[in-house]
Amino acid sequence: MLRLLRFLAPYRVRLLAAVGSLLGSGAFVLLTPQLIRWAINIGVDTRQHDRRLLVVVALLIVASALLRGFFAFWQQYLGEWIAQRVAYDLRNEIYERLQRLSFAYHDRAQVGEIMSRVTQDVESIRMYVSMGLLRLAYVLVLVFVALVLMALSNLRLALVAWGFLPVIGTVGIVAASRLRPVWLRIQQEQGRLGTVLQENLSGMRVVKAFARHDLELRKFEREARALFDDSYRSTRVMALLSPAMTGLGALAIVATVWLGAHDIAAGRLTAGDLSAFLIYLAILQMPVRTLGFMVNISARAHSSGRRIYEILDAECAVREKPGAIELREVRGHVRFENVSFGYDLLSPVLKGIEVDAPPGSVVALLGPSGSGKSTVVNLLPRFYDPTGGRITVDGVDLRDVTLRSLRETVGIVHQDVFLFMDTIRENIRYGKPDASNEEVEAAARTARIHDFIAGLPDGYDTWVGERGVTLSGGQKQRVSIARTLLRDPRILILDDSTSSVDMETEHLIQQALAELMRGRTTFVIALRLRTVRRADQILVLDRGRIVQRGTHGELLPHPGLYRQIYELELGDQSERRGAALPETAAGG
Repeated sequence: MLRLLRFLAPYRVRLLAAVGSLLGSGAFVLLTPQLIRWAINIGVDTRQHDRRLLVVVALLIVASALLRGFFAFWQQYLGEWIAQRVAYDLRNEIYERLQRLSFAYHDRAQVGEIMSRVTQDVESIRMYVSMGLLRLAYVLVLVFVALVLMALSNLRLALVAWGFLPVIGTVGIVAASRLRPVWLRIQQEQGRLGTVLQENLSGMRVVKAFARHDLELRKFEREARALFDDSYRSTRVMALLSPAMTGLGALAIVATVWLGAHDIAAGRLTAGDLSAFLIYLAILQMPVRTLGFMVNISARAHSSGRRIYEILDAECAVREKPGAIELREVRGHVRFENVSFGYDLLSPVLKGIEVDAPPGSVVALLGPSGSGKSTVVNLLPRFYDPTGGRITVDGVDLRDVTLRSLRETVGIVHQDVFLFMDTIRENIRYGKPDASNEEVEAAARTARIHDFIAGLPDGYDTWVGERGVTLSGGQKQRVSIARTLLRDPRILILDDSTSSVDMETEHLIQQALAELMRGRTTFVIALRLRTVRRADQILVLDRGRIVQRGTHGELLPHPGLYRQIYELELGDQSERRGAALPETAAGG
């Protein structure tokens, strides 16, 4: 909780103004009982009875109420402004941290859980700053001054009233200790519920295709039930806490009135003094009644703060060196020098990878599923760092260059293309925001997608749905190629799978890829015969090692994994599609 206070530092001036308003409001709250005591004593004591003095006291009470309202307004306004700014800064810091964390973190993280922390947990912190932290400061000031004034007014009555405070405090502490773990579970359950919902909505087509509505409903009901049970448990604690504190406050008033009445009868106390004392006791009851509310807010904020700092404190596996250099005038000579990698220390994924890719060459990565092809290409833009060896571009170790300049040098075209819910123009322009409309259209022409876009009613200003669902797979892939072409990277990574598209679309994609690869150092996860044949170098991977390397002509005559893959998969493709797609159309 103390770490969260650093977010208040930029707003110290407004915070001081809020504290000043808080003190002003508290001062006039505490002044009112003295004015009422004065008025009652004047009204009851016939010797001091003075109508004009009563009018003056009444006007002072009204003025005190108005000034208290004035300071209370600024206290609440400034407190809420500060709380909203803290929430704004906290969300931005979390979001920025998420952008900087490596793939290793996002591989483990759940989207629904992260969204819960960015929304609900930050909202808990906002409520704590606005209604917990500042209100707690107000309550402490009010209680301290009220206790002092009560002691000055009548020490015997004050001691009676104070006897109930340790009991009330103990009840609050016990309730807080019980609520903290419950609220931590509630926050976690909200995250799991969000994960189930997000996964279900993202996979709705699969759910409907397999008629698994009942299974998904049971999964959601199970998480919702756990959330209900813990929320009910916390509500039950609060329901017991509030009446208990109110009851203890009422007992304090009864004891005070009983003893005060005896003192008035004995002449040791005036009616005005007892009235003022009871008002101070009532002022103490207000924070006592809100103590349960503040305990609840503080418990939630404590749990939320832990979850938020799990993100902010997460270690990034890929870090930029201090003083890292910019990659400039890149030729595109890529080398993997005895590179090893593992997602953990116990299970290595790559072992002893050696690659030498001269500028402008095409390197095809081939191998069975799980052989490490995707891992090799993911090391090149530093989505992960090798656990052994090094990777260089033009002789410079990737760990010595800035991440931005490296990733501006490396262009990636995935098979599973992600498009943002925006216009086609802005999706193509995503990698180069300052590109002109002419440059966007030129990239689209090269990617063989311009004619399709121009035929749409809104052309390049057509909005695509979430994740680009309004476009076909082939159209999305060509938009992705145009997006990469616009950046003009010197090094290219692409997933060459076009098995899910028809022959005409495949022909267009192959033409676009041929244009994209021209003059660039290209690493291809090869699943197509044409890509393999035109590669300058074929790397055959098996269980994280390169077991064969060479050109198509060099590898095919020799027994081994390459010939097995060729005969089982690539050879079959050649028989089925060789006549449909001429070799020249694929750039080779």
